[in-house]
Amino acid sequence: MPPRPYPPAAHPLGAPHHARRRSGTGASAAIGGFLGVLAGILVLLVIGANLLGEEDGPDTVSALPTPSFTFTPPTPAPYSPPNIDLPNRTAEATREAERQPTQVQRTPAVNRSLQNNSLYRAGRLPTVSCPAGSVNIGSHAQVKSLFLRTARCMNRAWATSLRKVGIPHMPPGYAIAAVRGRGACGDYPPRGSIVPYYCPRNTTIYASTSAMTRGLGNMPGYSTVTSWHGALTAIMAHEYGHHVQYLAGLTDAWWQRTLQSTSQSTRLALSRRLELQATCLAGMFMRAAAPSYPVTSQGRNILYYFHSRVGDQPGYPRDHGSPANNLRWFRMGFDHNNARQCNTWRASASAVS
Repeated sequence: MPPRPYPPAAHPLGAPHHARRRSGTGASAAIGGFLGVLAGILVLLVIGANLLGEEDGPDTVSALPTPSFTFTPPTPAPYSPPNIDLPNRTAEATREAERQPTQVQRTPAVNRSLQNNSLYRAGRLPTVSCPAGSVNIGSHAQVKSLFLRTARCMNRAWATSLRKVGIPHMPPGYAIAAVRGRGACGDYPPRGSIVPYYCPRNTTIYASTSAMTRGLGNMPGYSTVTSWHGALTAIMAHEYGHHVQYLAGLTDAWWQRTLQSTSQSTRLALSRRLELQATCLAGMFMRAAAPSYPVTSQGRNILYYFHSRVGDQPGYPRDHGSPANNLRWFRMGFDHNNARQCNTWRASASAVS
């Protein structure tokens, strides 16, 4: 889920300290009285001077500007290729090379817009070896280990595809709690929710294993839909999809459009396009990992069924897309495994409702 902006906390000013008054002797009181009369005369002289010099009326005090908070995601560190030692050349070969025109390889400019982003030229995710093994989803240690193992697979797959189109890659961080915690974008899981979240402020994915599997309060966990750990991996792949959006500049473009919108329905529609795109990117990864994970035909059907049950629910804001469209976009990613198929920003309104 995308982060919500949290303005910085206000720090109230402390009350001024009042000096304590001390009683003195009679002489001190007399001297104090004389000084008080003298001070009073001086005050009257100052007031009179101000009244005589006042021509344009009293000065007005300008209101202090109201502080505002604008979320700007941090810029990822650029990818630095390793130093390569070139073989020694003879002096003649060196002179010959210097006589030849220099061939400069230019990296194409990265398009960070919503509809024409360079991400859509990345093509398919390469197949990655990512065996999940046997996982008891009731065990925090085993689920956390699964998340971290598959995270390394996501790093390998996405780094290859992103660098191919000039988008620098860096892995996200992870904070995985057994019950709950507090991250840079708020509590995890968010209040009244069981889902993990991605925070672009520090490019970290936050998750609670017990909330995801068993649920919180009256909100049941995902184990009521399926006990197969592949569904949990798909959820984390969705959060990684938000990281990919951040690296490609889609998150910033979405946020700027959201800030410019004055309509709540438009802001919700923008959020749905962002979320459904992350679901499509998750489908791409699950397809890339399918042979080794493994995702059998039965596992594929479980993933389809699972995504047909998640999404916007009655009584909640329509910011993630309907269950039917969550299934639509997960299948788009899984069936095609091609980034251009995940361009929700060019899709019809009904496809992202």
